[in-house]
Amino acid sequence: MIYVAVLSLMVAVLLGTAFFQSRSVRSPADFLVAGRSLAWPVLVFTLLSSWIGAGSLFAGGENAYRNGFAALWQPAGGWCGLVVIAAIAGRARRFAQFTVPDLLETRYNTTARVMATVAIVISYTMITSYQFKAGGDILHLIFPSLPTTAGMYVIAAFVITFTALAGMASVAYLDVIIGSLVTVIALLAVPILLARVGGWEAARQALPTDHFTLFGPLSWDKDLGFLLPTMLLLIGNQGMYQKFFSARSERDARLAVFGWIVGTVILETAIITIAVLGSSFLHAERPREIIPLTARLGLPQIPGAILLGGIFGKVISTANNFLFSPATNLIHDVYRRFLRPQADERQTLLVSRVLVVVLGLFALLQGAYFESILRAALYAYTVYGAAVTPAVMAVFFWKRANTAGAISSIVLGTVITIVWNVLEIQWLDAVYPALVVSLMALVGVSLATAPPPKEKWEPFA
Repeated sequence: MIYVAVLSLMVAVLLGTAFFQSRSVRSPADFLVAGRSLAWPVLVFTLLSSWIGAGSLFAGGENAYRNGFAALWQPAGGWCGLVVIAAIAGRARRFAQFTVPDLLETRYNTTARVMATVAIVISYTMITSYQFKAGGDILHLIFPSLPTTAGMYVIAAFVITFTALAGMASVAYLDVIIGSLVTVIALLAVPILLARVGGWEAARQALPTDHFTLFGPLSWDKDLGFLLPTMLLLIGNQGMYQKFFSARSERDARLAVFGWIVGTVILETAIITIAVLGSSFLHAERPREIIPLTARLGLPQIPGAILLGGIFGKVISTANNFLFSPATNLIHDVYRRFLRPQADERQTLLVSRVLVVVLGLFALLQGAYFESILRAALYAYTVYGAAVTPAVMAVFFWKRANTAGAISSIVLGTVITIVWNVLEIQWLDAVYPALVVSLMALVGVSLATAPPPKEKWEPFA
């Protein structure tokens, strides 16, 4: 079967890339930031691939299946965030550390570093967990006798092993392969599907009218509830900053952002279009599976198999990125900072790999909590976006922000998001109270207390 052949080839490429890159890992810098050697074309694809994973392909697909083209509000949050990122990519590379908590400790203090690390671990392991779930769905589509839960365990074992081998080097160069493949095949799939359904007019007749309107069947505040968490995650995204720290130069970091803007607008629009066209002639028992289901049943075998293999690779790549990132936090921001400052490089690499395994198992446990990948994605985005992003943006844009304001913002943003979701409050999306309180704490507490000394904000001016 061609689907099995393509998937097997994808796995072979993934393992080969990891093995080849693992041979060059000889220090923590090689593992964490690829020796700061990545040129901008590599950065474009690693940024694009790490951003577009199950959140776009499964959560975005689920959104498009339910709401039509109004699902574009979700990726549009990322597009808005990229405008902000373009202004700070060079400065982020100039700082040239390892993690977002590095930024926060330099600008604020060690407590801000630790609080941000907690929020990142919560958010990123949740994002990793639904990559595992999405990978299990794909395996079930190809091997119907394999239950989705068993598939999730298989994917988790693969990702944990893969990530532990070579760190950022495996992440970046793998993303070049997968990013190129998925971009090309997704763009080719749109005209094929249009021909299959009989054109736009036939798709319109098969779906509710509001699937082709700006707001869809939802109110404006619900659509904005898709946009805000995505935007906040992107502009504070640790994985993105870590890749900027991995850039060969400030110029490479800046050029990568512009390539990323073009790539993400094109690819995410294609992804939503595939989901809408697929929903016009397919019934998805689990709406999150509409895009892989369309690849499996709506396209000719060869392009369908390639798209399904590319989706699988994207899920693996994103799980790789979001599992690797909190492991970096714990090794750099906790282990080497507080527990074993004198640890040699061999010990640090060993602990790094052990942490990848531990966090992977923690993510696997979380995979059982959320059935809807869309809901899990919005929860994870909001934890990070409300807790970490305001303090990170203040690093670059507000000299008056101080330590007390940043810590208050991080703690309250995290707590409110978690409580809102544990209590399952439905009448208002968690992003609104969490973000408002986080911003009020950052601004109000900073203005009510002493301004920071010049040496705190000057490195980021």
